[in-house]
Amino acid sequence: MIDRVRFSAVALAAACVLSACSLAPSYKRPDVDLAPSWATQKGATDTSQLQDIPWETLYTDAYLRGLIRTALERNHDLRIAVGRMEEARALWGVQRADQIPSANMSVGRTASLTPAGVINNPTATRINRYDANVNLVSFEVDFWGRVADLTQAAKSNYQASAEDQRVVRLGLISDVANGYYLVKDLELRSQWAKDATEGRQQVFDLTLRKQALGAASDVDVATVQAALSAAQSDQLTTDRALQQARNALAVLVGGRLPADAPAAASLEAQNLSLAWGANLSSDVLLRRPDVRAAEQRLVAANANIGVARSAFLPRLQLTGSTGSASTSLNGLFDSGSRSWSFVPTLQMPLFDWGRTTGNLDVAEARKVQAVATYEKTLQQAFREVADLLVARDTLQQQLRAQTNWVQSQQQRLRVMEVRYAQGAANQFDLLDAQRDALSAQQSRTQVLRQVLGTTAQLYKALGGGEG
Repeated sequence: MIDRVRFSAVALAAACVLSACSLAPSYKRPDVDLAPSWATQKGATDTSQLQDIPWETLYTDAYLRGLIRTALERNHDLRIAVGRMEEARALWGVQRADQIPSANMSVGRTASLTPAGVINNPTATRINRYDANVNLVSFEVDFWGRVADLTQAAKSNYQASAEDQRVVRLGLISDVANGYYLVKDLELRSQWAKDATEGRQQVFDLTLRKQALGAASDVDVATVQAALSAAQSDQLTTDRALQQARNALAVLVGGRLPADAPAAASLEAQNLSLAWGANLSSDVLLRRPDVRAAEQRLVAANANIGVARSAFLPRLQLTGSTGSASTSLNGLFDSGSRSWSFVPTLQMPLFDWGRTTGNLDVAEARKVQAVATYEKTLQQAFREVADLLVARDTLQQQLRAQTNWVQSQQQRLRVMEVRYAQGAANQFDLLDAQRDALSAQQSRTQVLRQVLGTTAQLYKALGGGEG
C-alpha cells in the first residue's frame, strides 16, 4: 500500500511536469526596419564571414597581440563580466532544479516527558521515538508552466549575461588596439617635437652669433626665441600626453608586459585589412553580442508574462515522506516499522486587491521596454557600422592626400635648407618650412592612427573576434 501511494505521487508529479503547458505568449523576433545592406566603397571584398576571423589574424603586430592576451587575462572589467556570467549561470541552475522533485533524508529522535495532571493526564507520560525518513520537499506540479517559464527566464538572463561578457571582451580588444595606436602616434610626435626643438635651438644659437656680428637684429633674435619656446612647449605637451596614454593602456592591460615581450612595430608597419564591409548584409548584426543580449532579455521578459498569468490559476504542491519509526533505535528498521505521509496542497487565489493583475501589468510593461530596447540596439548597431564604413572610406582618401602633402612639405623644406645654407633665404623662411613640414607629418600620422582605429572599431562593430 505504501509503495503504491509513493509510486502514484511520483508518477503524478512526473506526468504533470512532462505535460506542463506555458501561458507565455509565443515568442516572435521583432521586425526592425533596416536597410538590407550598407553602401560601401566600390571594389572592397565581401566579408560575410568576418565574424569567424579571430583577432590574432587581424592584428599582426606581435607586441600588440601580447598586450591583448595580457588584457584578456588581467583586465578588471572583463573579470567582473565573467563573474556576472557565472552568477547568472548558477541562478539558472538553481531555478532549473525546481522542475525536478527534490528529496532529502532525515534521521532523528524525539523524546518528551509530560507529568501527571497536565492536560487531564492522570499519570506521567514518556515518549521516546526514533525516525528515519526520505522526504519529498515541497514540489509544485507545473500544470500551467509557471516553473518552466521561470526556468526559461533564468536561462535567457544567463545567455544575455554571456553575451554581455562578449561585449566587454570585444570592446577590450578594440580599446587595447586603439590605446596602443595612440601611444605609437604620440611616440612619433614626441620624437618629432624633440627634433624640432633641437633644430630651432640651433637656429637660435646661430642667430645669436649673427647678432654679435651685427648681422641680426633684436627683432630677429626675439622671433627665433619665440619659435624655440613654442617648440619646447609643444614637446612638453606631447611628452605629457604620451605618458598619460601609456598609463591608460596599462590600466586596460591590467599590468605590465613581461620583459621578454617582442619588439613593437611602427604605425606604418601595422598590416590591417581595410577592405571589410562590401556586399555585407545587415543580417550580420543579429550575431553581434549586444544585439543577442537584448534579444535574450526580451525572451526572458516574454517568459515572465507566462509566470504572471499563471498566478491567476490554482497551484498544486506535493509534500510527503516515507521511512521507519520506532520507540527504540534497535527496532528502527524492524518489520512493521514503516511510516509515510503524503500532503498535497491546492492553492487558489481569491482576493488580493489587484496584486496579481498588477504583477501581470508589470510583466507586460517590461516586455514593451525589452522590445523597444532590442529595436534601439539593432538600429544603433546599424548606424555604428554605417558611420565606421563611411569613416574608413573617407579616411583612406584623406590619408592619400596627407601623404602627398607631407611629400610636398618635405621637398619644400629640403629646398629651403639649401637656400638658407647658401644665404638665399633667412631664418624665418626656414622656420616656416620646418613648422609646416612638422605639421604635415603630425597630421598624416593622426589620420593613419584614425584609419587603424576605425578598422579595429569596425571589426568590433561587426561582432568579430569572439574566438
